[in-house]
Amino acid sequence: MEKISSLITRQRRGEKPPISNKLEIMSLYLKILGLDEDINKLNIIHVAGTKGKGSTCIFCEAILRECGFRTGVFTSPHLIDVRERFRIDGIDISEDKFLQYFWDCWNRLEENTTEQLSMPPLFLFLTILAFKIFISEQVDAAIIEVGLGGKEDSTNVIKEPTVCGITSLGMDHTEILGDTLGQIASHKAGIFKPKVPAFTVPQPPEAMDVILERAKELMVPLEVTEPFDCKQMKGLELGLSGDHQFYNAALAVSLSRCWLQRTGNWGKKYQKDSNLPDEFIRGLSTAHFSGRAQIVYDSSPNSDCSEILSKNCGGELIFYLDGAHSPESMETCAKWFSNAVKRYEISSHSSFEVENAEESLENGHFLHESKTLEQLEKSFRRILLFNCLDVRNPHILLPRLVNTCASSGIYFSRALFVPNMSKYSKVTSGASVISSDLHGIDLSWQFNLQRIWEKITHGKEMTTLLEKDFKIDNKEILPPHEFLYDDASSGCHSHNYLARSAVIPSLPLTIKWLRDCVRDHPSTRLQVLVTGSLHLVGDVLKLLKR
Repeated sequence: MEKISSLITRQRRGEKPPISNKLEIMSLYLKILGLDEDINKLNIIHVAGTKGKGSTCIFCEAILRECGFRTGVFTSPHLIDVRERFRIDGIDISEDKFLQYFWDCWNRLEENTTEQLSMPPLFLFLTILAFKIFISEQVDAAIIEVGLGGKEDSTNVIKEPTVCGITSLGMDHTEILGDTLGQIASHKAGIFKPKVPAFTVPQPPEAMDVILERAKELMVPLEVTEPFDCKQMKGLELGLSGDHQFYNAALAVSLSRCWLQRTGNWGKKYQKDSNLPDEFIRGLSTAHFSGRAQIVYDSSPNSDCSEILSKNCGGELIFYLDGAHSPESMETCAKWFSNAVKRYEISSHSSFEVENAEESLENGHFLHESKTLEQLEKSFRRILLFNCLDVRNPHILLPRLVNTCASSGIYFSRALFVPNMSKYSKVTSGASVISSDLHGIDLSWQFNLQRIWEKITHGKEMTTLLEKDFKIDNKEILPPHEFLYDDASSGCHSHNYLARSAVIPSLPLTIKWLRDCVRDHPSTRLQVLVTGSLHLVGDVLKLLKR
């Protein structure tokens, strides 16, 4: 991990990379490792896009694995362990194999460095490592997710993909890709290769015009997929949650079918059946991608309860995790969260009514239904746990989240702003130690997020927050538990938390505090949306040991 971390360039996140001729240098690195010819032998699905490219890759991998092929998939970023980026047959590469391929690449590249050719930056090295792994493991299908953009991305060293895909496009990484959808689409369509089939989903006209023009220039057979029809699933659900996954699933089905056809594997088995093959259905229903529309039920570590939903287990702590960090993905996340909490409440209402009916019969009287529902409604508290990188625009992200949830009748009672544990300057594995040192921590960005949040929720600047008075060694570093349960109108104010929000300096402290709150208030259910950053989501998953 120290060696990999040393490859992180010193430029600020969001700045243009220092390497201008990235693809030429990539070719040199691959030649040093003897991989330049072998890459063309991989049967590659190459996927670019703003939203959903990782999910589409995961769907493709699961489908082709269910069809009986040995698969390799390269995605980014990782959440907990760098090995997550490299899956073989649906499983993160083993530590032994990772180390074997890592040191082989590292040592040979290091031996061949010169004044003109230094060690590759981080993502270039990881891309090279992915090719090394997939070639050595002799995968039948390699599914490669673009890192950033497409045209100048290190994965675009691929010259002969089997098929290409572009997922939904939106405004992200504008400092590098341009500040219009047309400019962004030009980068994404840069992965197209002459006469190689490509698929995309419905796009805004400005983006679609550019994609169509690029396809025409290269004589690329381009097809636009329609949203997936869930009736084809024969009663099963997609393995990845959210309505947006219908677009990703449809794209994955088209990419997988084209891959099978172009590799001569479609054959008689599927041609006679107009329905979706069972292998495709199994793949779509079993696909799993951590940190994207993921729900984790948590209970106190000291609890002996094996069933987290049992009413005898005390309160409930439910984490809804999604690494959304662009305006479009934030809106998608908000829709998913709103639907998820509504479904949960409906199921809770049903079980609550049954339990109360049984208790009422035993006691010889009936309770009014409205009263029981009112009691249940009071027990729900929706909490936002948020952080984003400072290259993002929280003035856009937070209102988009709040307004989209509000349009579905979903509101946050509190918001917590916490720094990530993971650092952009350090790559981690699952065994990396979590630091608990709060000395010298800079919370200015979190206080900025809090000010924006308070302006959204109160409609004006809050003057009660005095950031300069915040002290790490202060006894009030954590709000009292009542902060979560008192009405906002009760005026629970202090120097580091307001009626509706709090800045907490440590994520481990935050998780422990939430668990303690639930333990001490067993009648309350906390529904915590964790979003704004995949790094934050990964850190929470690591603390929850998921």
